[in-house]
Amino acid sequence: MASALENYVNNVRTKSSEGNFRIMVEQLNDSVEVLSRYWELLDNVLETLDFQQHSLGVLYVLLVKFNGASSPNVNANLPQMFNLYKEFISQCNGEQVRYATYTYYDLCHMFTSLIVEHPLCIQGIKVVAQAIEKIRLCDSQQTSIHADLCQISLKARCFKTALSFLDVDITTIATTSEVRGQNSNDANNDAKYFLLYYYYGGMIYTAVKNFDRALYFFEVCISTPAAAMSHIMLEAYKKFVLVSLILHGKVLPIPKSSGPVISRFMKPLAQAYHDLGNAYATSTNEELRIVMNKCSETFIRDKNMGLVKQVVTSLYKKNIQRLTKTFLTLSLSDVASRAQLNDAAEAEKYILI
Repeated sequence: MASALENYVNNVRTKSSEGNFRIMVEQLNDSVEVLSRYWELLDNVLETLDFQQHSLGVLYVLLVKFNGASSPNVNANLPQMFNLYKEFISQCNGEQVRYATYTYYDLCHMFTSLIVEHPLCIQGIKVVAQAIEKIRLCDSQQTSIHADLCQISLKARCFKTALSFLDVDITTIATTSEVRGQNSNDANNDAKYFLLYYYYGGMIYTAVKNFDRALYFFEVCISTPAAAMSHIMLEAYKKFVLVSLILHGKVLPIPKSSGPVISRFMKPLAQAYHDLGNAYATSTNEELRIVMNKCSETFIRDKNMGLVKQVVTSLYKKNIQRLTKTFLTLSLSDVASRAQLNDAAEAEKYILI
């Protein structure tokens, strides 16, 4: 093993035994470049460290290893990388890795990026869920890894584990700046994964047809204070419009808590969806279908055509219910008249009996 790596291992062992984790993290940050130069020898380093006792040292080695795993042979190495990550998450010391929350998050994001398009994706759900359990301080605390769990669950179309997290209302948010200090890049990443959690969460609730909860998640996403509108918020707004139509039969207004920039630009950038809402308001099935066909390229590009078709179906159901109620009322009135009853309500009472 190269002398630089030997120094790394000795430093990790010494500082871990002394419990100087905060100082250790500062030194480990400076060691990333050194570790990167010896990428091919990192497996040897891992063999000399204990995943539980030397969690911080192992964390940084894995970070560098995953960061360099974008080679053409990544698919061949993926099972090994998967098992390494799984072993680390299972054995690592939660108290130690909380001294480097941002690095822990980065590793989890890299893992998600590697497996999200791979058949191992479905197996990664429980591993990422365990990564959340390891780092969070309570069940109602949101971490940026929550978004990873939702993303993997959507890709695998397996929602049970993600829903067990989504169903718990968030009361506190763990941010990277708590450890590293305020940094604009950290704040941007915190905001990104906060929005992704509510966007992906809304998609999961939509997939299981829990439209009330889906609407709430999309609403949180688009009403989060922001100086500029992000792509995530725009996509959430499009789904917010569609779920509003399915659930309430109309496009709900943007929450007042949304910033003026969001309110000003959201609607023009989602014009096709408002055209659909306007057509829905006419209660005319044919007009709604005309708009759907006219804007089909937009809906398909946004991957929202399935949801748009549910909007069309919801109008059919709404119109059938309205017509059924009308004709039922007429027939009940006729029954009341023929039976010499006081009114349709009394006739309905007899019919229900």
